[in-house]
Amino acid sequence: MSTHSYFICPALKCLVSFSDCLGSKVFTIIKSDINGNITKIRAVYVTNPAKYTTLEDILVAEREAHGAEWPKVGATLALMWLKRGLRFIQILLQSLADGDRDENNPNLIRVNITKAYEQALKRYHGWIVQKIFNAALLAAPYRSNFLKALSKGEEVKEEDCLANLRQFLVNYTATIDAIYEMYTNLNAELNYTV
Repeated sequence: MSTHSYFICPALKCLVSFSDCLGSKVFTIIKSDINGNITKIRAVYVTNPAKYTTLEDILVAEREAHGAEWPKVGATLALMWLKRGLRFIQILLQSLADGDRDENNPNLIRVNITKAYEQALKRYHGWIVQKIFNAALLAAPYRSNFLKALSKGEEVKEEDCLANLRQFLVNYTATIDAIYEMYTNLNAELNYTV
């Protein structure tokens, strides 16, 4: 599937509730960030759905409209941060699916969250944001509670939940990879810290 075929579909909005699985109110920052970025992208899309059938259509139009300010503006900037948040989720879920665990605390997911943060977000965060992340990490849920939340509260065996997770990750990872590839191809990536 090409990068041209990807658009932020309503199904991605369900990922906003992903932070609810993390339990702590501290993680509402993740939810707010993802939701805010989706809202910004959608606001551009709804101005002309016939013109903006793909994410790439939006980025190209913004590049033409904003000139030297691009990619630091609009939906392009929102999607840049959204893709990073989505990559964080992907790495976290992949780490769980791969069986990564803290041998001393096997029912904690701090190892998985830390791995995802270090690979997807840390390099874009300054010292203060990194400290906020470290504080939030202390409120991470137990693995068993997190997997139950991913199963929408249903009693599902851990191995079945992880099998479902692996199946979900096939298309999810391909989508995230395609968005990253699009940013590379359009030379739209920015590497500043917040």
